[in-house]
Amino acid sequence: TTPPDALATARVALKSQYHASLEMFKEAIQTCSEELWLDNTHVNAFWQVAYHTLFYVHMYLQPNLESFKPWAENQSNVQYQNGFAGPPKAGSKLLLIPKPYTKKQVMTFLALCDGMVDEAIDTFDLLEPKSGFPWYTCTKLEHQIISIRHLQHHTAQLGERLRATNGAGLTWLGH
Repeated sequence: TTPPDALATARVALKSQYHASLEMFKEAIQTCSEELWLDNTHVNAFWQVAYHTLFYVHMYLQPNLESFKPWAENQSNVQYQNGFAGPPKAGSKLLLIPKPYTKKQVMTFLALCDGMVDEAIDTFDLLEPKSGFPWYTCTKLEHQIISIRHLQHHTAQLGERLRATNGAGLTWLGH
C-alpha cells in the first residue's frame, strides 16, 4: 500500500502543476491579439485550441464521465462541443463546432477551472485503478498527470503561435 504521506505529496504536486500550467495558459490567452484569436489559417483557430483545452481540464476535474456537466456557457447545439471538428455526423443539421468563444468567456472558464483544482484533487481517490473515463485505462493519479500534459501540450502550441506572430514567448512557471 502507499503511505498516506506519499498521497499527500502527490496531491500537493498535482495542485501545484495544475495551477502553474493554468497560469501559463492564461498568459497565452491574455497575450493573444483579437486578430490571432479568430485567425483560421491553422487547422484550429486560437480560440478553438483554448476552449478545447479548458473543456477537457473541466471534464477531467470531475470524478468520472457520469459526473460531468458542461460549463454553463458551453454551446451544446453542435456536433463537437469541445471546439475541435471531427468528421461531420451523417444527417446532422447541427453546426460542426461552436461559434467562436470570446477571450472574456474563455478567461471566465479558465478561472472556473482553476478554482476547481484544489477541491477536486483533494477528493479524488488517486489510487483508484480506473480513471473514470472509458477512453483512459489508467489509475486516477495517472489520468490527472495526462490531463496536465494535455494542458501543457496546448499551452506550448499556443505559445509557439504567439512567438511566430509577435516574437513573445510565455513565462515558464514551475510551481
